[in-house]
Amino acid sequence: MTPIHKVIKDNKTSINPIWIMRQAGRYLPEFRKIRKLNTDFIKLCLNADLSSEITLQPLKRFDLDAAIIFSDILMLPYGLNQKVEFKKDFGPLLGELNLDEASKLDEVDFVKRVYPVYKAINQVSKNSLTVNKSTIGFVGAPWTLLVYILNKQSPKLKLKDNFFNDDFLINRILFLIERFLKLHIKNQIDNGAEVIQIFDSWAGLLEEKDLPNYVYIPTLSLVDYVKSLKVPVICFPRGIKNYRNYCEIVKPDAICIDYEVDPLKILNDIKIPIQGGMNPKILLTDKDNIKKEAKKYLDIFKDHPYIFNLGHGVLPETDPNMMDYLVKFVKDY
Repeated sequence: MTPIHKVIKDNKTSINPIWIMRQAGRYLPEFRKIRKLNTDFIKLCLNADLSSEITLQPLKRFDLDAAIIFSDILMLPYGLNQKVEFKKDFGPLLGELNLDEASKLDEVDFVKRVYPVYKAINQVSKNSLTVNKSTIGFVGAPWTLLVYILNKQSPKLKLKDNFFNDDFLINRILFLIERFLKLHIKNQIDNGAEVIQIFDSWAGLLEEKDLPNYVYIPTLSLVDYVKSLKVPVICFPRGIKNYRNYCEIVKPDAICIDYEVDPLKILNDIKIPIQGGMNPKILLTDKDNIKKEAKKYLDIFKDHPYIFNLGHGVLPETDPNMMDYLVKFVKDY
């Protein structure tokens, strides 16, 4: 059993596994070298050999407890034949989703479009670098994917004014998203993903009254599905105010917290294993600061099942030496 499984499944508090969101990617010079030669981000995600190589890069450098596949949550709209591209210094740009065509899409055709993701997971899970480490697959949560599909770009802090105008359209898209997310999850697990993380990056855009319809109910359906496949599921509802309600309703196996949350309040409110919390900007400071902040989280959760992680992805300007220091500090704690 891997350290992450021991924490999630056995509620072990004597160990502190560590992995970092976006650990494979933009802050590593070896990744930048590959990225320079592969300017189309989606094509890079769909190159099984390169994406598995990128996934393993941080494990060659740091003593991390998991490999998270180098991919993107927007593989789902891409698989539904929505145009997805990444514009430098802007982020994702999506075309129009043809809902009638997407609704008739055969599952075989979806799998064909995103098949290299599963092939990469398979290669990673069989690599000697992942012995006694968890291979993590992931998806975007239904709400966050709905935001991208309809908004056609990162909402930053604002949705389009007419976003909620067409209830029928929203429900049709959510139904479609859920159906293909389950297929996407199953294929990741069949190819070696031993943990699934659900990223709800834009959960914080919603008011409390809208959470049941758009976050709780659709995500609960996914969580139940992952559990039925006998694999632990971690949820990251970034930006929500009430983690306690979320955990009581959605019931993930572990909850990932963002850096705007008070870890002491989380400790009092939540019984399930906890992951994450530290602000990624701390890694841009110095070793004393990193030690102080990391120790704060490790001390607070010392008697609670805890997986060390950041409260969001590692920033591109992070010095890999600082990451190395953080990993060693957590391992020696």
